[in-house]
Amino acid sequence: MSWVSVGHVRDLTPGEGRTFVVDGHQIAVFLLPDGSVRATTAVCPHRGGPLADGQIDSDVVVCPLHQYAFAFESGLCTTGEVEPVPIYAARLQDEAIHIRV
Repeated sequence: MSWVSVGHVRDLTPGEGRTFVVDGHQIAVFLLPDGSVRATTAVCPHRGGPLADGQIDSDVVVCPLHQYAFAFESGLCTTGEVEPVPIYAARLQDEAIHIRV
């Protein structure tokens, strides 16, 4: 696995997500209110909802289609029996967003 730069932090809005394509994977990247970044797959495993459009707090992203919540730390669904989402390590380095894929 290696770190890949996907954009500048100014490409993100605090409290919202944006989808980037890295090595053929759609990855949703979120800028949390504390300034940290989190990354998950961009597609909900339930019905293919766009996770980057979901609401977030410091711990979860909620799919906008059926409100299933997924933990940023583990990818586990916290609100139902839906398979977990892949998560990716994410960091900011000199204001660049890096994802480990």
